[in-house]
Amino acid sequence: MVNAGDMNGSGNLMDFLDEPFPDVGTYEDFHTIDWLREKSRDTDRHRKITSKSKESIWEFIKSLLDAWSGWVVMLLIGLLAGTLAGVIDLAVDWMTDLKEGVCLSAFWYSHEQCCWTSNETTFDDRDKCPQWQKWSELLVTQSEGASAYILNYFLYIMWALCFAFLAVSLVRVFAPYACGSGIPEIKTILSGFIIRGYLGKWTLLIKTVTLVLVVSSGLSLGKEGPLVHVACCCGNFFSSLFSKYSKNEGKRREVLSAAAAAGVSVAFGAPIGGVLFSLEEVSYYFPLKTLWRSFFAALVAAFTLRSINPFGNSRLVLFYVEYHTPWYMAELFPFILLGVFGGLWGTLFIRCNIAWCRRRKTTRLGKYPVLEVIVITAITAIIAYPNPYTRRSTSELISELFNDCGALESSQLCDYINDPNMTRPVDDIPDRPAGPGVYSAMWQLALALVFKIVITIFTFGMKIPSGLFIPSMAVGAMAGRMVGIGVEQLAYHHHDWIIFRNWCRPGADCVTPGLYAMVGAAACLGGVTRMTVSLVVIMFELTGGLEYIVPLMAAAVTSKWVADAFGKEGIYEAHIHLNGYPFLDVKDEFTHRTLATDVMRPRRGEAPLSVLTQDSMTVEDVETLIKETDYNGFPVVVSKDSERLIGFAQRRELILAIKNARQRQDGVVSNSIVYFTEDPPELPPNSPHPLKLRRILNLSPFTVTDHTPMETVVDIFRKLGLRQCLVTRSGRLLGIITKKDVLRHMAQMANQDPESIMFN
Repeated sequence: MVNAGDMNGSGNLMDFLDEPFPDVGTYEDFHTIDWLREKSRDTDRHRKITSKSKESIWEFIKSLLDAWSGWVVMLLIGLLAGTLAGVIDLAVDWMTDLKEGVCLSAFWYSHEQCCWTSNETTFDDRDKCPQWQKWSELLVTQSEGASAYILNYFLYIMWALCFAFLAVSLVRVFAPYACGSGIPEIKTILSGFIIRGYLGKWTLLIKTVTLVLVVSSGLSLGKEGPLVHVACCCGNFFSSLFSKYSKNEGKRREVLSAAAAAGVSVAFGAPIGGVLFSLEEVSYYFPLKTLWRSFFAALVAAFTLRSINPFGNSRLVLFYVEYHTPWYMAELFPFILLGVFGGLWGTLFIRCNIAWCRRRKTTRLGKYPVLEVIVITAITAIIAYPNPYTRRSTSELISELFNDCGALESSQLCDYINDPNMTRPVDDIPDRPAGPGVYSAMWQLALALVFKIVITIFTFGMKIPSGLFIPSMAVGAMAGRMVGIGVEQLAYHHHDWIIFRNWCRPGADCVTPGLYAMVGAAACLGGVTRMTVSLVVIMFELTGGLEYIVPLMAAAVTSKWVADAFGKEGIYEAHIHLNGYPFLDVKDEFTHRTLATDVMRPRRGEAPLSVLTQDSMTVEDVETLIKETDYNGFPVVVSKDSERLIGFAQRRELILAIKNARQRQDGVVSNSIVYFTEDPPELPPNSPHPLKLRRILNLSPFTVTDHTPMETVVDIFRKLGLRQCLVTRSGRLLGIITKKDVLRHMAQMANQDPESIMFN
């Protein structure tokens, strides 16, 4: 401690901030991090470790451990994300089947597992075995008839309502942040925003449990988007164990970017697609080092999931398919048409879903989330049960739609009229006329398509975990399969037409309807999310066929063009704007000819800017300024007359510094002078002890002149991740522009409500 008598002796005066104190450099909830400052702090930390490593063997070992900590975190994320995804897949499989019946030999077996273990199962009746009993068989010993159907129908609805009610109750009571997809919030967090608890341990636990419940309930949602949130929760948990990441918000976001890649890797069994998804869709800052680590995390996660083998087919996903027929140039036309459909569906979905979510936020509907979930679940279950294509899980539906009709398929979609003289190998069956089963399936698919389109609009955004990838793919796959069957029958009955004559001779296997389903799924997913490169890679990793990249690319690009013609925002960006998160999208273009002086605060007629002076304010003056304003920081100037800029001090650090100084430094009282210079000011002999706060001062705040075009300012905010930028003229402070001011100005220029930006 420094005695009052030594206060003017600058040699003896201690800057107490030389010793670190708790919470300095941290951020408050719903605030944006300072990327430049975090980068600078990490560079200083690294320089310190490097210089210390030359001092002793122990310090050298510590530097190696620090260098390897990133790879260790990636390994742990991959292992936990893969394990959780495997457990979720197994639990969903069992609970989905539980709505229809139970396995008597072991109640924890799903329908498929139950019949695998049976010795009495024949190939033709592989879905029927004595050990698996529907609820009607178990309760009233009837498997057919009206009473059995009604009982099964009733119990199907009851199980669905039970699962949904339990899920929404767990989310409301234990982890409100576990609802939704999670991707809009993760995009916002990766851009530098702080949402405390969003990636916490409770959120991880509740999201994992409720994800199983909601997918099993039969609601029109998927688990793929929420798995990204789950993986990011794993990333946040493991990064908190290493000080390199827990004390630096910028470094933590590098870990979260890699975790997002691991999430998509286990969601689709697509490690490379996961890395590209993180790069293209969710990450804000993605250095080369993060690319390598994302790749490693995605690899470990996929390997872990493959080891668990949740689907029992040695594949990472339920709908892995292989096609044996090449595609032909003439088929590009229906593929592009599917792309147009995907773009139109994406636009329709985004507009309707955002309108419904806005209504939920602004009316009394939002006050009854449990009732909303119960009503939507009841409607879904009541309408879904009679149609075999909506009754089953959406992943199984997509799997059947993607499937190529082989000689051993028993699906209605494969009910073709066979030529009795056919002597072809089983993987090269020629095109055949459709049988009654195919026409019946077409009607059921058409009804299922309309139902899925409508119900998904109301389901996405409810207060339960809800992903959008699988419902979007299901809509596209249904439309694609119907188009594929149509083209196939056209080619069979009119093979002499000029478009079919060159490549579709009688008796040839020309058209693969499953391929059209896959292209349609990619188109609809692209229309909703506006993904392109990562989408194509995910889809070809799903199918294992490099041959079909061109049809997928054609559909993905067409769907993006068509959807972009009606609005540039994908579903995640639309939800970010709806929630008012301060997200500066790199894809948005700013073309207006405004200047920094038009946006900066204070404006004409407003109170002057609140500033600190370098050596003339007392502790009481600073505390009063903090109390009377709610700004996140204050520029420091030489004096209020000259207004020459010295630096910038953060509000949180001022509060912490004064609080700690009062506790740890003798003689600091309300009328002590606060100074930000290297040497203390000259004070009268009996003055109280001054307080030096130079260490918390940012001496190089980012500045622009008042005539800098806003186009440049917006670019600076995007690329450097700034919280605020000071406006000067000839070194004299004129005003300040915050990230919120930039977002408000952009909203105003786009004729939107500038007050929709709610957070700091």
